[in-house]
This record gives sequence, structure tokens and C-alpha cells, in this order.
Amino acid sequence: MFRLLKTYPFPTERSVNGEMRYVQRLLWSIIFVIFFSLTSSFILPAATWAATSGLGVDNIHLAPCPPSPNCAVSQDADSKHSIDPIAYHVDLKTARATLLKVLSVVPRTEVIQQTDNYIHALSKSRIFQFVDDVEFYFPANESVIHLRSASRLGDSDFGVNRRRLEQIRLALRDLKI
Repeated sequence: MFRLLKTYPFPTERSVNGEMRYVQRLLWSIIFVIFFSLTSSFILPAATWAATSGLGVDNIHLAPCPPSPNCAVSQDADSKHSIDPIAYHVDLKTARATLLKVLSVVPRTEVIQQTDNYIHALSKSRIFQFVDDVEFYFPANESVIHLRSASRLGDSDFGVNRRRLEQIRLALRDLKI
């Protein structure tokens, strides 16, 4: 009997505390997984909806910006969202090709759709990989490129969309389009 007690000691305070910590960590892990699962089930449908709605050219206009400040557009915008279109002084094909070259070197940006008068690109943020839609429209009989850049999620982008469009404008200006 004494031998049995030596091989299977009674639980000490130290071993009970260790087991309690293990159980607490396990419970927190389960709570985290449940929270993440529920959160992603709400976010992903919103991201899918945002990816398919309000993009492209409708009645010779890019979509207006939502009320949130994470968007800039050059057509029919209020003062908070307004940005000037990019004027060009070359033919449309050259301006379009030059814009595509500039977009190819913008970090974390990929052109996903292009037609003769429209370009749609996706740009991802560096750390969290949030997706922004970047659009360019070349209206007929005008030598301007209308632009729109908008975050798919969130409210504020700390001016990232506007700065991106201004950097593209500067690159095109340096390339003398």
C-alpha cells in the first residue's frame, strides 16, 4: 500500500495549479476559435458583397463614394471625397498603356479587369492585406482619366486611397502623358 502511494502521489497544489492553467488556456483557445469563426462569417459575406457591388462605369460615371471617408473619386463627389481627374496630352492608347505600366509597379496592386476605356485594380494593405478597389475610366472625347479608389471594409483608411491616387498622378506626370 505504501508503495502505491509513492507511485501515485496525491495531487499537490503545484500540480493542481498547472492543470488549472492548462484548462484555462484550453478554454480561451476554444473561445477564440468560436469568436473568430463567428466574426469571419459576418465579415466575409460583406467583403464578397463589396467586391461585386458599385464597381465599374454606369452611365459614363464611376460609382459615387459611400459616406465613409475611405474613398476618393473624381466624378460627382462632395468636397470630402473629391479628387481631380488626371489630364493627359497623348493619345488614349498611350495614356492607357502608361497607366498600366505604372500600376504594374505599385506595391501589392494587381490589375484584374481592363477594357478599352476602363481599368479595375485591387490594392492590398501591407500588414493586414485589406483590399481596396482602384478604378480608372477614360471617357470618350475627353483627355482625362477619371479615378476612384475605395476600401472594401472599415470606415477610415487614414488617407491611403487618396495618397495612392496622388502617387499614380505624379508617376504619370513624370512620364509626361
